[in-house]
Amino acid sequence: MTEEQKSVAIIGASSDRAKYGNKSVRAHLKRGWKVFPVNPKETEIEGLKVYKSVLDIPEKIDRISVYLPPKLGLNLLGDFKKTGAAEVFFNPGAESEELLAKAYKMGVPAAAACSIIDLGERASNF
Repeated sequence: MTEEQKSVAIIGASSDRAKYGNKSVRAHLKRGWKVFPVNPKETEIEGLKVYKSVLDIPEKIDRISVYLPPKLGLNLLGDFKKTGAAEVFFNPGAESEELLAKAYKMGVPAAAACSIIDLGERASNF
């Protein structure tokens, strides 16, 4: 990348390569992003240190990509807001009308979309 390397926190990252939370880690790495996997139950994913919370990441985050059920995502909106991330992707299955309404009300820059597709990739390639 010619510009400064962008960073992404993958919420619900997984060491299971069949899960979208893992495919997203690999897709963002392939596209040159600095990836911060977040999962309180994992320690390493695809060779990367895993953070217990998005608030534990010691660097600026440009994007947050969420792979959690909407009920869990609702509880994390405040943390997402605190990061100052420019965009928060609620991937298919992670979004709900209630969650998106609350995100907009809180000023969280939410999108109900697939972050892998946004990169110009296909999940089936990973």
